[in-house]
Amino acid sequence: MSLLEVDGLTKQFGGLVAVDDFSLEVEPGEIVGLIGPNGSGKSTVFNCIMSIYDVTDGSIRFNGGDITDDATHEVVNKGLSRVSQESNPIDSMSVAGNIKLFTLPNSIVSLRGGASEREIYDYAARIGIEDDLQEMPDELPHADVRRLEIAKALATEPELLLLDEPFAGMNQAEITELAAQIERFREEGMTMVVVDHNMGGLMDLVDRVVVLNNGTKIAAGSPEEIAENEAVQKAYLAGEGIQ
Repeated sequence: MSLLEVDGLTKQFGGLVAVDDFSLEVEPGEIVGLIGPNGSGKSTVFNCIMSIYDVTDGSIRFNGGDITDDATHEVVNKGLSRVSQESNPIDSMSVAGNIKLFTLPNSIVSLRGGASEREIYDYAARIGIEDDLQEMPDELPHADVRRLEIAKALATEPELLLLDEPFAGMNQAEITELAAQIERFREEGMTMVVVDHNMGGLMDLVDRVVVLNNGTKIAAGSPEEIAENEAVQKAYLAGEGIQ
């Protein structure tokens, strides 16, 4: 049984069809890449999976259960988490405080309970920011702010992690390091779907790739198959090929 099943997903905003009859299955332990030009619908798919957007048509199943109409916190409680493409830490709280927020009960106003200091350290250590726990987010370099976003998602103990542009704004050394850390998540038993524009970092990481263009799936296959796919090259890189 697939861990995630997106079947015939359609999302309209007024007269605009942002995602049109999109289907995706993700098997346990896979890392799947979701690529496409700007505005192709990738983040909209993630927003629908996480119930940030209501679905116009189609269904979403996770671990065999229908989550199409669940509230976002219910989706998270079932084991799905997302790393947003926008980093949005709470600047008045330390790195540790930001991570702890995501271990609290559903109500964000409840500041009691949550993870212990040791548990928070462990979440940070999984992504390499355990030495930054007492820092404030605005004191961190860009790459570590992105890692903080991932640590916050890890703190919800996800079975499936949606990563939206994790490599954005990073140099090649930072991308290589983060890709290795993401690969370790898989070794720990996590399943992932990754959206990114950095083809080099993405293609080396993922098992297979799904391509969106104008809200429609135009291709799916191995990184090698997608790199040579003429329809993808035409839509994505105007025939220049995928680097």
